[in-house]
Amino acid sequence: MVPIERLEQIARRFEFLEAQMAEGTAGADIAELAKEYSDLKPLIEQIGAYRQLLADLEEAELMLEDADMRELAEEELPVLKAQLPEAEKTLQLALLPKDKADARPAMIEIRPGTGGDEAALFAGDLLRMYQRYAESQGWKLDIIEYQETELGGIKEVVAHVKGVNVFARLKYESGVHRVQRVPTTESGGRIHTSAATVAVLPEAEDVDIHIEANDLRIDTMRSSGAGGQHVNTTDSAVRITHIPSGIVVTSSEKSQHRNREIAMQVLKTRLYDMERQRVDEARSADRRSQVGSGDRSERIRTYNFPQGRMTDHRINLTLYKLDQVMAGDLDEIIDALTADDQAAMLAEMEG
Repeated sequence: MVPIERLEQIARRFEFLEAQMAEGTAGADIAELAKEYSDLKPLIEQIGAYRQLLADLEEAELMLEDADMRELAEEELPVLKAQLPEAEKTLQLALLPKDKADARPAMIEIRPGTGGDEAALFAGDLLRMYQRYAESQGWKLDIIEYQETELGGIKEVVAHVKGVNVFARLKYESGVHRVQRVPTTESGGRIHTSAATVAVLPEAEDVDIHIEANDLRIDTMRSSGAGGQHVNTTDSAVRITHIPSGIVVTSSEKSQHRNREIAMQVLKTRLYDMERQRVDEARSADRRSQVGSGDRSERIRTYNFPQGRMTDHRINLTLYKLDQVMAGDLDEIIDALTADDQAAMLAEMEG
């Protein structure tokens, strides 16, 4: 059942925002009010549709008592009652608490795990998978740190993804991705199992994290790599160490000034992610088991190439279209993970 009092609170808040904006509140407040107003407007429309459905049901019930209108009411009531469960579910989902980071850009970090050269090659495959998915979504993906192996695999990659609802769509990708296939480096034709880790972090804003200058050690150095376009022959690469946390970030673009900006943004994002995890753990230990936990030590998915199979272990989803998945067709997986997380939150609220 949808909590009517909650709907009334939201409606009153929306009316307050409308009045404040009509008065033209000055300064930074107007931007904040406009953002909240814009976020609430679709929900207000859903509330309006739900209330109209309830009013139509009440009117149809009253029509049953009128002999002239009873036949029409008997036709309308089953239709209206059939619409009610779906309308309630839609509204309940809209009322779920939103992760404020969902609309933000994200940083994706990919590193090889167990499996040596094959793990590094698979890390490269995952990067290409996310590049293709980003392209299909109309997002902009920029690689800001890239270290490759001699065989063309990846030692480490950090990418920045910008677009609509980036973190909301990619946050379930954090964890250990396992691959089962015959490596190109293996002459015997045996299936190997290797892994790569993916971390998806919501980008920090300046108001999220304050960093003291005394807490930083900044070094410039010459970029290193396996060859090609990623090698830099000047001392422009920047490494920033955040002394209190021990976090070290690097950026190897050609401009030292730009590298400092990029490295500081990555550092803020990692510190913001640490704080988010700390708050989440303090709030509810039992949510660790849910799909949105972001536990990067958890094996979340297996890509089995001989069978053309992808299995997401968190929701027991198996798809026999591995080629499409590796080509960036991730919507079916992400939609299923999102629905499972929403169902868990609804059960938590109702419980």
